[in-house]
Amino acid sequence: MLRSSRHLWSAGRRLCRAASSAADPPSGAGPPAGEYDVVVSGGGMVGLAAAAALLTDPVLRDYRVTVLETATPPANKPLPDEFSNRVCALSPATRRLLERVGAWSHVERFSTTQHMQIWETCSDAMIRFENLEEPEDLAYIVENDVICRALRRALEDAGGEVAYSSAVSEIHLPTVGAAPTDDQVRLQLADGRELTCALLVGADGFNSAVRRAMGVRTLGWGYGQRAVVATLKLADGGPANTVAWQRFLPTGPLALLPLSDTRSSLVWSTSDADARRLLSFADDDFVDALNGALWAEHEAAPAVQWACDATRGLLGSLGLRSPSGPVQLPPSVTGLVPNSRAAFPLALQHAENYVSRRAVLVGDAARRIHPLAGQGANLGFGDVSELTEVLSAAAARGGDLGAPAQLAEYETARQRASAALLALTDGLQRLYGTELAPLVLLRSVGLQVCDAVPIVRRLLMDRARA
Repeated sequence: MLRSSRHLWSAGRRLCRAASSAADPPSGAGPPAGEYDVVVSGGGMVGLAAAAALLTDPVLRDYRVTVLETATPPANKPLPDEFSNRVCALSPATRRLLERVGAWSHVERFSTTQHMQIWETCSDAMIRFENLEEPEDLAYIVENDVICRALRRALEDAGGEVAYSSAVSEIHLPTVGAAPTDDQVRLQLADGRELTCALLVGADGFNSAVRRAMGVRTLGWGYGQRAVVATLKLADGGPANTVAWQRFLPTGPLALLPLSDTRSSLVWSTSDADARRLLSFADDDFVDALNGALWAEHEAAPAVQWACDATRGLLGSLGLRSPSGPVQLPPSVTGLVPNSRAAFPLALQHAENYVSRRAVLVGDAARRIHPLAGQGANLGFGDVSELTEVLSAAAARGGDLGAPAQLAEYETARQRASAALLALTDGLQRLYGTELAPLVLLRSVGLQVCDAVPIVRRLLMDRARA
């Protein structure tokens, strides 16, 4: 009997959705005033992924979902020949999510990272990651714009919509104990239209209006740093560019992510003053400064070098040696793609709560993280996977999508995942942001141990790929 009821309920949802869709304007024209099951506020990568995940879930696909985006519709142009300067290092878990929602097949270009090398400036300690046991890439380097293009197409394939030029002017969340007729989220748009929904998903970035409407406070601080990004030209004729490089400088980490055999993406975290200096350079001077930061040798303090040598000898006597062979050298940067340099401020920010009455936060609306671990976007996509799973299970039971119980389940799972990574990245940023000999010694020995002990290296790899 229960199974038959669910079939009737699902069929009813399809009929209601079909009837209402007949009067809907095309995607990009804005949603009609009326009722929705889920409204996603924010049409960036995570917001688009949330809508696509809901509409491709076997249980939730008949629900009425819309995405509100303040920007105008993107121009329907071919992908530029040159790579954008904003990229993500997507984990295998994120790729699987994009495959499930039908977006990965629309990704027009990406690069695979099969190895990663991280090394210290103040000593010769380093760690190298590669998949020696599983035929899976460490990460996939994809431009943000390419991800959004793919998700928009997947959303369209699923019958979803993005309401562009739809600025939300007021958000009214229901109060505890509200009458059934008032137990909905009401959204007032700048053009006068009003929408209601059972669940509001805040995917509207670190200055989230949804978070403010929820009354949620944030904890965090600025680092006094900026990430300088650029698209780099590499010397022709070099080896296949499949290695991600990261060097920890006293001013912050410098990372090169592979885009093609002749292009890499730069993320150089440094002080605000140094970022301004780097942005003021002519291209040739910037390239000289970058190559100097990559290649310059720094003499280690005698105590640090002694400790590194002793640790290496001890690990060798125990049969623990790096599996990756001799040290690899980073590529030589020969130039910049014109107008690709930019910078953005770095901060840590974490929302005290991810949920409230009929509202939930995902992506940057829930937290900001230092880019040194390359996991910010993956955390947001992890939010999408967890939220979809929780809502799907609730809907299968015939439950209310905005009920507190399942939203609390989502919050618990995602805050646990976020807290661990926030603590790790903040700790690493502080540990590597100094040249004090005792801390240099501690981090150098730790890096050597992580590189030489297989189970530790595997745990770190599994955490990054999750």
